[in-house]
Amino acid sequence: MTTPIMTEAELRAAVQRELPGVRADLERLVRIPGIAFEGFDHTHVERSAEAVAELLRGCGLDVEIVRAGGQPAVIGRRAAPPGAPTVMLYAHHDVQPVGDRALWQSDPFEPVERDGRLYGRGAADDKAGIMAHIAALRAFGDRLPVGVVLFIEGEEEYGSESLERLLAAHRDTIASDVIVVADSTNWDIGVPGLTTSLRGLVNLFVEVRTLEQAVHSGMFGGPVPDALTTLVRLLATLHDDAGDVAVDGLTQGVGATVDYPEERFRAEAGVLEGVQLIGTGRITDRIWTKPALAVLGIDAPATGEAPNALVPTAKAKLSVRLAPGDDPTKAYAALREHLHRHAPWGAQVEVSFEHDGAPCVIDSSGPMFDAARSAFRAAWDGTDAVDIGLGGSIPFIATLREMFPQAAILVTGVEDPHARAHGPNESLHLGEFARVCLAEALLLAKVAEVGRG
Repeated sequence: MTTPIMTEAELRAAVQRELPGVRADLERLVRIPGIAFEGFDHTHVERSAEAVAELLRGCGLDVEIVRAGGQPAVIGRRAAPPGAPTVMLYAHHDVQPVGDRALWQSDPFEPVERDGRLYGRGAADDKAGIMAHIAALRAFGDRLPVGVVLFIEGEEEYGSESLERLLAAHRDTIASDVIVVADSTNWDIGVPGLTTSLRGLVNLFVEVRTLEQAVHSGMFGGPVPDALTTLVRLLATLHDDAGDVAVDGLTQGVGATVDYPEERFRAEAGVLEGVQLIGTGRITDRIWTKPALAVLGIDAPATGEAPNALVPTAKAKLSVRLAPGDDPTKAYAALREHLHRHAPWGAQVEVSFEHDGAPCVIDSSGPMFDAARSAFRAAWDGTDAVDIGLGGSIPFIATLREMFPQAAILVTGVEDPHARAHGPNESLHLGEFARVCLAEALLLAKVAEVGRG
């Protein structure tokens, strides 16, 4: 006899019952500074993986910690009831570096609640994603109506270097009918979002050389171009006067159907008064369907240590967000050609690749997407989900689409526009997090209903 699927009322009560313990476990995860970047203590990433594995075992899953030359990921599996679909639940347990701690109002690895938000590095991105999965499993207990595979990655913030190898090595274990990626954002506080397009990414370095060594700025300044001025001049060619990316060969998309009021956007981004936005077209086109290019850092003498000398070499790190439909390999070639072609004053220019990720557009039609929208509508008390694009990148989604072409991929969000993921004072809106947990539990129930026909 088939066990009845828990009702919405039962799931609401169960999620509410589990939330205090879920929050306590989220805070324990936030206290672990699991940063996968080079130069950080990776024993904390190991600790983080062990903590996640313990949480999954507590939900009755068969668990293993796996790696493929990179940082540890955690896979937990629970077989589907007869005839029921299997759902993969993705999140990541590694976090971004904290940057300048002086910009944090509290210790980034000691979670603190202020005004209904939980502050701490990873509180939103993406340890809340992990705990949303855990909350749903705990709500169902022994009455889970679908099979689940939890795939919790350990180096997403560092570029997911080993992820494709991990997915290939464990393909049979993680094969699923539905994939839920809990690493995006919602449209607003009180308004859920379903991410249906994501930009791609190319990160690269450009170095310019103008001198064999530093020379006296008074003796040689004037005729001799210093490398830092040359680099700045080169970087200025990457945008036109309006601020649009001016690199030939990059895809320029349009067509976002949602408007993003400028005042709301400026407030959520923290744009200073008087600073103009750059680029042209709708704001949603500029952040979802058109390329963006930023200078992330420059290697040059620090101002407090700079002598009166012409700098011989200077180096910058560039990050390009690619519009859906673009190709990272083609885009990198276009950027490299642009930088060489626009080298000022005959300077020597060297361009080197760091990493990339493919953009994607998700067809959000079909019964599983209908199930997701229904679950969101119920969790947000009748508010429909908005189909949104994501200016950021989740490159492995393209890989999942290739590996499991029949699976519905649902990109859901634990963040909101005020979460400040990757920045100082990252935080999670606790009221919205409760809705996210309920939405996921309802989604699993509705997926089971679809599977039963």
